[in-house]
Amino acid sequence: MNITVLAGGISTERDVSLVSGTMIYKALKKKGHKVILLDVYLGYEGDIQNIFGLDYDWTAEIEGVRDSAPDLAQIKALRKDKSECFFGPNVIDICKKSDIVFMGLHGENGENGKVQAAFDLFGIRYTGTEYLSSALALDKALSKQLFALHRVPAPKGILLKEGEPYPEDITFPCVVKTCCGGSSVGVYIVNTEAEFKESLSRAFIYEDNIIVEEYIKGREFSVGVMDGKALPIIEIAPIEGFYNYKNKYQAGSAIETCPAELPEYLTKQMQEYAEEVFRILKMVTYARMDFRLSEDNKIFCLEANSLPGMTPTSLLPQEAKAMGMSFEDLCETIITVSLNRYKR
Repeated sequence: MNITVLAGGISTERDVSLVSGTMIYKALKKKGHKVILLDVYLGYEGDIQNIFGLDYDWTAEIEGVRDSAPDLAQIKALRKDKSECFFGPNVIDICKKSDIVFMGLHGENGENGKVQAAFDLFGIRYTGTEYLSSALALDKALSKQLFALHRVPAPKGILLKEGEPYPEDITFPCVVKTCCGGSSVGVYIVNTEAEFKESLSRAFIYEDNIIVEEYIKGREFSVGVMDGKALPIIEIAPIEGFYNYKNKYQAGSAIETCPAELPEYLTKQMQEYAEEVFRILKMVTYARMDFRLSEDNKIFCLEANSLPGMTPTSLLPQEAKAMGMSFEDLCETIITVSLNRYKR
C-alpha cells in the first residue's frame, strides 16, 4: 500500500510525534509498503507526482525526544510560505494520494479531532479513532464528566479558568494539569500553597483551562485497547519523581513491568474499565487508558489517549510485545483494524 505517516506539527509533543512517526515509518517499510514520513506543519515542497516512488529518507535527521518541550516559535520560523494554515505545503494532496494515513501525531490538533474532521471532509482514510472521540478523550474535563456519568472511578477534580479565583479549601497534595495536554507537559504534583500558586502560573502558560484534582498515592498502570479488547496491563514505576515528560521518553528513567503483577481480580477489573472507557468515549481502532491504583487497591482512571505513543519507550508497543506481537505487526494490525472501519 501507499502509506503516509503523518507526524510533527506544532504541539508541545512535536518531538515525541516525530520519534513515533520514524518508528512507524521504518516498521511499515519492513512490511513492504511504500511509505513516506511527512511533517504535517512543514509539509513537502518538491514534486509530489511520484511521491511514493522517492527513496529519500530524512528520518536520520530526527534527533529524538529532548528533556523538555520543543521551541515552537523556532519551528514556525522554518515554515517557508509563512502561512498560518496548520497543514503545510502539499500535505492534503499527498494524503489524498495515500491508501491510508497513519496518524503519528500527538497533542493539540493531532489528538483533538481537528485533523480527523478535516480528513473526513476530504475523504482521506486514516488510522485511529474518529474526530468526536478524539476531542472527548483529549479534553480531560469532558472525559471526567463522562466517567462520572458511567460510574468509572476517577480522581475528584475541579476545572479552573485563567483569571478566575480558585477555592480556598484545596487539599494537598494535589495534581495540577492542563485540561487538554499530553505527555505530562504542564502536569505538577504540589504539596503546599506556594507550590500550588507557582504550578498554576506555569500551567496557564500552556492553556487557559486547568484541572486540579486529588492526588492518588499508589501505583501507576496503563492499558491499551485494540478494537475494543484490552491488552495486557503494564505497570510504570519511575526511578525518580513521577511519570513526567522526561521519565516517559528517556530510556532507563522508569521500570516498566508487563504483564503487571496484580491479583487476577484487579487485572480483570482494570481491563474492564479500560474497555468501558473505550466504549464511553466512542473510540474505534485503538487507544490507551492510564490508571492509578491506590494503596487500598482502589482503581482510578486518569485519562484516555487516542493516539498512544509509538516511541522506543512507549507503553502500547510493550503491551503488544507481551502478547507476542512485534512492533511491525502492531503497526500492520492498526492499519488493518482502521481499514475495516471504512468497510462498515
